[in-house]
Amino acid sequence: MTASTASAVDVTVTGDGRPFVVGIGGTLRANSSTERALRRCLAAVEQQGGRTALFSGEDINLPMYSPHDESRTPRATALVEALRAADAVIVGSPGYHGGISGLVKNALDYVEDMRADPTVYLDNKPWGCITCAYGWQAAVGTLGQLRVIGHALRAWPTPLGVAINSAEQIWDSAGELTDATVESQLEMLATQVLTFARSSGAKP
Repeated sequence: MTASTASAVDVTVTGDGRPFVVGIGGTLRANSSTERALRRCLAAVEQQGGRTALFSGEDINLPMYSPHDESRTPRATALVEALRAADAVIVGSPGYHGGISGLVKNALDYVEDMRADPTVYLDNKPWGCITCAYGWQAAVGTLGQLRVIGHALRAWPTPLGVAINSAEQIWDSAGELTDATVESQLEMLATQVLTFARSSGAKP
C-alpha cells in the first residue's frame, strides 16, 4: 500500500476536513526500505481518515539550505508550503554512519523558512519518527536524533518511534512488508499521530 499523493510538488494543501499529514524521508534510491516504511505508515494514516503528502527521493533532493539566500526551487517551495499546512509530520531516515542522512537533514533545515510564521516552525504539531539501518545500534541511535530534531522544531514526538533493523527479513522479494511486528508498529504510529493531531485541533 502506498500514500495516494503521486507528486509532492503538485500536492494540494487546501483542507477538506481530514487531518493533513506530511511524510518526509527516504533516500535517492527509489523504493528504499525507508521510503517503503514511510509509505506504509502514510497508507495507515489514510485508512484511518487522514490525508497525506509524501516528499521522498528526488522531492527532497534540494540545494543545500542557506538562510541567507531567499531563492527557492519549486520542490523546496512545495515542501515548505506543505509543512505550513500540515497538522502532523512523519519523518523517515536511514541510519548513515550512526546518524540521520544528509539528504533528510537538509530537507528539514528548510523548516527555518517558517521561523517568522504565526505558527513558528512546527509548533505543537505531532512528529512521528521512522528509521531504517543495517543493525539495531544505528537504527535506534538515528531514531533518538530524529526525536531531538523534532523537539528543536517545537513539535511533539509521538510516544512510539519505529526503528527497523534492515538486516532482518522485513520485506519480501516484491517489496511488500512481511514482518507483523513492524506492520503493527507503523499502524500504531499512524494512530498516535492522528490522535494527537485531532486533539490539538487539526485544521479543516
